[in-house]
Amino acid sequence: MATSTSWAQDVITCDLCDKPTQQFCNSCQVNLCDTCVKKHRDEFKSLMHEIVPFLERKIQLVFPECREHSGQRCEVNCKKCNQPVCVKCIGLGPHKGHDVEELTETHENKVRKIKSDTEEIKAKIIPKYQNEDQNIGNTISKTKTKIEDLGKESKKLRKLWHQEVDNIFDKIDSLSQSLGEENLNALQGYHNKIRNLISEMNKIVKQNEKLSSSNNLIEVNKYQSKLNEYQDFPKHVDLKFPVLASNIDTGKELGIEIGGYTAILKQMSQPSLSTDVSRLTTGIGKLMDKVRVIATIPTTYGPLYSVSCVGEAEAWIYGKNKAITRIDIHGAVKDTVTTTCLNWPGDISVTKGRELMYSDLISKTVNIVRDGKYETLITTPQGWRPGRLCSTRSGDILVQVYTGSGPQRKRKNKIIRYQGQNIKQEINNDGQGNPIFKDGNYSLFMSENNNGDVCVSDLNAYTVVVVDKTGRVRFRYDGKPARREKTFGPAAIVTDALSQIIVTDYNNDCLHILDQNGQFLRCVDDCGLKGPWGLSVDIEGKLWVGSWQSGEIKVIEYL
Repeated sequence: MATSTSWAQDVITCDLCDKPTQQFCNSCQVNLCDTCVKKHRDEFKSLMHEIVPFLERKIQLVFPECREHSGQRCEVNCKKCNQPVCVKCIGLGPHKGHDVEELTETHENKVRKIKSDTEEIKAKIIPKYQNEDQNIGNTISKTKTKIEDLGKESKKLRKLWHQEVDNIFDKIDSLSQSLGEENLNALQGYHNKIRNLISEMNKIVKQNEKLSSSNNLIEVNKYQSKLNEYQDFPKHVDLKFPVLASNIDTGKELGIEIGGYTAILKQMSQPSLSTDVSRLTTGIGKLMDKVRVIATIPTTYGPLYSVSCVGEAEAWIYGKNKAITRIDIHGAVKDTVTTTCLNWPGDISVTKGRELMYSDLISKTVNIVRDGKYETLITTPQGWRPGRLCSTRSGDILVQVYTGSGPQRKRKNKIIRYQGQNIKQEINNDGQGNPIFKDGNYSLFMSENNNGDVCVSDLNAYTVVVVDKTGRVRFRYDGKPARREKTFGPAAIVTDALSQIIVTDYNNDCLHILDQNGQFLRCVDDCGLKGPWGLSVDIEGKLWVGSWQSGEIKVIEYL
């Protein structure tokens, strides 16, 4: 059976059917069985056919049939018209008087040109492009390094400026990134073009190698050389790197410039500062040695779930019921909102426009109160319930969402950034598939810093996690530098106008204050705090700290 199978694989079949070949047409270079000889003659009646036994076949060029004279095969090529013609065409037909050459000579010349082109592409042009490919890769690497160096230089200069000009550096970083991306995009486009051309030439090489051994005059004659198209490289990318320059005249003027953007800060000139920053720069610029409690406000809530300041001396608060109450610094009730929640809200927050928001974990919505009416702003994705909220300076809304619950089924937490009703970003893994936040039944508290960092209090991990604008973890703080007696119990978290991070420590009855890079600055533990849980900062920079059990709120000056 093996011998039979091997023999069957070597049988040459008829080109018109699947039967074994017995005959061969030398004129048309076609394999034929005895049955298909007549079929072949009938299909090309006008042409002469030299039918011979297959073993007596002659391998030769196939001369095409003349377009003008039926039954005539072309034997020469009209140089003027660059097409195969028969003897009648040059004697009496449309090609009379034209210069001609033997088709065999035309074929030989074309084959030589194909082989020459192919060899030059393989031996000279492709290596040049491959070398250019490597050079572009090196340039891209150097470009990335230069962009990183610009960012590092920007951070060094940032330390010399006060925090109220952080918006200037945000603009600088944006321009640096934009200009860098323009260069990288241009280089990448050029890189892609070179690689596409290499791929295209390799494809042509394969086609040419196949074509150079072809007996088909028509296909060979159609060959058009593309050698000239590949002789010169595409136009190189013109890279333009911005220069980051700064002049510093201590106490008088600070200046910085990059890519046509210039920022100058002069002493006593603060026209671009935000309201809260400009207030804080008037005689207040560092932590007080000893904080001062300026008000103690009793409330009817116990437990007290959250505090959210609105304006200069008022805050919204809520507890274990449907009502959300607005009180002033003296404890007077200014307004009460009865929510649509079945039990109580998941959290509250105040927008840039001082409108109250609350999350409803049963309906899986985030709602806003406008003119005494409730509007649904956000409906969380299927399977996820909304918890804690944070309204950012840019107007985005950060929503902590969770799925799963109960002691036997620890829930998963993540943070979604919404722009309007659209999801702009999800913060839940480190880019390598590892979760940023620990599974557990405690909610995540959030605050966005002036530089765009999102600061998160993860009580499930007894840690504060800070991620940058892209969601990459910048650092974690575990409370150890504060040297407290009990385990760090982070709950509510805020950031102030100086980009400091303040977080309540429920277990140790204190507040931890960090700088924006996670450096521990001090603890606030000398003002009688008991189980601090809720936390907010008002427009004048005062902290409102709410006690979970008693519902008491302390208003603290710390700057």
